[in-house]
Formats: sequence, C-alpha cells, structure tokens
Amino acid sequence: MNAITPDQHAHILGLAKHTLAIESQAITQVQERIGQSFVEAVQAILAVKGRVVVMGMGKSGHIGRKIAATLASTGTPAFFVHPAEASHGDLGMVMRDDLVMAFSNSGESEELSAILPQIKRQGVKLLAITGNLQSTLAQYANWVLDSSVEKEACPMNLAPTASTTAQLALGDALAVAVLDARGFKQVDFARSHPGGNLGRRLLTHLADVMRTGENIASVSLTAGLTELMREMSQKGLGSTAIVDMNRHVLGIFTDGDLRRLVEKGIDLRELTAQQIMHPNPTTLRDTALAAEAAELMEQKRITSVLVVNDKNELCGVVNSNDLMRAKVI
Repeated sequence: MNAITPDQHAHILGLAKHTLAIESQAITQVQERIGQSFVEAVQAILAVKGRVVVMGMGKSGHIGRKIAATLASTGTPAFFVHPAEASHGDLGMVMRDDLVMAFSNSGESEELSAILPQIKRQGVKLLAITGNLQSTLAQYANWVLDSSVEKEACPMNLAPTASTTAQLALGDALAVAVLDARGFKQVDFARSHPGGNLGRRLLTHLADVMRTGENIASVSLTAGLTELMREMSQKGLGSTAIVDMNRHVLGIFTDGDLRRLVEKGIDLRELTAQQIMHPNPTTLRDTALAAEAAELMEQKRITSVLVVNDKNELCGVVNSNDLMRAKVI
C-alpha cells in the first residue's frame, strides 16, 4: 500500500472533522426541535401494555435494532422486527397492546409502507421517527418525531450518515427519558446485565461467594496459641474468628497480629485466644452485597470479613481472593 502523502494526511483529517461537524450540527438541530411531541412519545411508551416493536429498513434498521436493545436493557420490553420479514409472517409477532416504533429517514420505504395499513387495521399504535413529516409513514403514525437533517456527511449527500446519527440520538433520548420516568435504578440495570461488571457488583451477595462450614477458621475463647495457629494454617485464611458456644463472634486474630506480638517479644505460650484477640470485629450479614465486603476491606485495609446470619451466628468468611474469583473486584 502506498504511503499517505502530507497532502492526503491533511485532507483525511479535514474530511474527518467536517464529517463530525455535520453530524454534530444534525444532533443540535434535532435538539432544538424537541417539544410536546417528544413528551407525548414518552407517555405513549410508558403506557404500552405489551412490547415496543421496533422496525426499520437498511441503515435505519440497524439504528432500530440498537434502540430496541437499549429499551429492553433499561426496563421497556422491546424487540426488533424486520419490515420485509413482517410481510411474510413476522407481523404475527405484533399484538394489539404493542407499540410499533418505526425508523425511516424518507418515510417511504416500500417494505415498511406495505405493512402500515395492516398495523393500523390491528389497532396497533405507531410512533414514527422520520426525516419526512409529509411521508406515508408520518401520515399513518399516531406520533411523529422529526429526525430530518439538512445534509448527509457523505460528500455525495447519499450515504446515510448524519440522518442515522440523528435517529440514534433521538432514540437514545427517548430511552433515557423513559427509564428516568420509570424510576429505573442501577440495580434494575444490573438485573438486565447479570454478566457485566455492574451486574456482578449489584447482584452478587456474600452468601453466593463466602466460605462456609469446615472452611471457616474459628476457635473458642479458651483456645491456646497452638490450636489457634493450627486452625489458621489449615483453613488458609490468615485469620481466625473467636466465637462462643452459640457461634456468636467475639473477636478475631490475624497473622498480622501474631507478627506484631512476636516483634514486641511477648511470650505467647500461655496466652489464650481471649487475651490476644481483637474484640467485637466488624461483621457483615450474609444477605449483604459482596461489593460491600470489598469496600469494607479497602476502608479498613483488611483482607477478610466475617459473615453472620440473621441470628448473629458466624456462618461464613470471605477474603479478597474470593471476591476476585467472583469478579466483584
């Protein structure tokens, strides 16, 4: 491949900046036209008893797929139906309680226009996002949002560029306005994204990741140092809980505590767990989010947290390695 000349370099950068300027202007123009019709469109989506069925041909179809995915992930049941496939049976997916959201810059797409009469006969409401307010699509629609642009960023003014940017921005604006009106929160978003980082942080509880049963290091108040160290070593946690006969947490002892006692030259042979433990350590409920344990560890500069149940009994322990394996941190 031939190297880019200095003149070509300047031309490429100039064209890129020109494209971004045109598309930025297109979004600004859409923003300036936002008004009552947008509010009515949001109200229409909120009132849907069924699903939002998004349609569009060509590049508008690609935008429609993205907006359908955004709506579905932010609390509005939505899916995409290809207009050409709708003419051959897929229109059966559209029910009376649904709302069709159709994207088309010209508003005259043959495949979309062909199914508009049937959508109307079914009594399905139609929201049009189009660059042509006089189009067939606009005439059939119950609500129309203007996504028109002065020109495309394409030098030939042919390839959908600025027009699809305007459609995308308008669709995103609808999705954001709707999710806000629904009171959609982080935890709701996490439920739709259980495999993502946010989902793991907001849906993973300590009960899902903590060590339980024989994997918990614990001793009684009267345990000697030998027993205490054996328990810590066997469980490999670097700490052990000190509990009473009912498994209530009374204290904790860590390998760091041992190191500090040794450095002070204290004779540890006759000491009990009660004498060397840190009393009343911070604990978390098993119903707490694993992310809370991560925050607590960072705040207190510790590597493990004891977990208790609703009876305040020791039921688990979690350390930073457990949280890393669960991808919470």
